Amino acid sequence: MTFLIASDIHGSAYYCRLLLDAFAREGADKLVLLGDILYHGPRNDLPTEYDPKAVIALLNAHKDDLLCVRGNCDCDVDQMVLQFPILADYAVFYVGSRMIYATHGHVHNSQNLPPMKAGDVLLHGHTHVPACEQLPTHIYINPGSVSIPKENSPHSYLLLSDEGFVWKSLDGEIYRKFQF
Repeated sequence: MTFLIASDIHGSAYYCRLLLDAFAREGADKLVLLGDILYHGPRNDLPTEYDPKAVIALLNAHKDDLLCVRGNCDCDVDQMVLQFPILADYAVFYVGSRMIYATHGHVHNSQNLPPMKAGDVLLHGHTHVPACEQLPTHIYINPGSVSIPKENSPHSYLLLSDEGFVWKSLDGEIYRKFQF
């Protein structure tokens, strides 16, 4: 199974369309969204083509393809218009024997770890900066941001398969890999 993983759309219809184009191009089985779907948040500038209603329609059309967790900008009102669950604080799934703990990152992160075993993967967005760190107790992975990347990083997403993670810009260019 292949997962396309992205975070921090922040209501940008433009970047949401590019993400869905990448999802189709990659042929992934599931699209995992790590929160901050509709609202841009008080600390961020408005992203390109900020249009939460368009993002709602775009994502609702893919409701059966999505696995989502709640970001710090997501709330109960958002769930009322989205046809797929977004209010879970985390999701756990496995790739081979490796547990992936997916969350947004504003609560559980490398400074506040969830329950994990050595070698498990902590996967979160929130910082808008792609990351890959092999730490003594776990592996920390961040896809960066779809719409508002920071620290000169690209608008990006991750692919996850049995082999590991591949970071790509929204145009499909590979810029980093991590193999299990």
